[in-house]
Amino acid sequence: MLAIRMTRHGSKKRPFFHIVVADARSPRDGRFIEKLGTYNPLLPREHAQRITLVNERIAHWLKVGAQPSDRVAKFLAQAELMPPRERREQSKKPLPRAKTQERMKAAAAAAAAATAAPAEGATEAAAT
Repeated sequence: MLAIRMTRHGSKKRPFFHIVVADARSPRDGRFIEKLGTYNPLLPREHAQRITLVNERIAHWLKVGAQPSDRVAKFLAQAELMPPRERREQSKKPLPRAKTQERMKAAAAAAAAATAAPAEGATEAAAT
């Protein structure tokens, strides 16, 4: 299987990436078939040289069946070379457990009822 992915270049703490098509079994920075562009994350988002792509070759490799990585697919969707991927559902690990959420909802409902009760009494007193 072919993959369109990034290979890391640049020195320590100064990342620079080449976008390449490679066999999916080859190492990240190992052998690749063709270089398709570059990505420099240190440049501002609106800079023209932040992401460079060779559109014709990318279209060819997508037609042949190469699968882009998640990050490269995002770049290709921004360049309108492929439709954007659906976002994965976010993890529920940081959320409180079910019973804790129920208790929090009950506490919020009780607090809302407590603040609504004095306000109702004040409106009734003002009406009389």
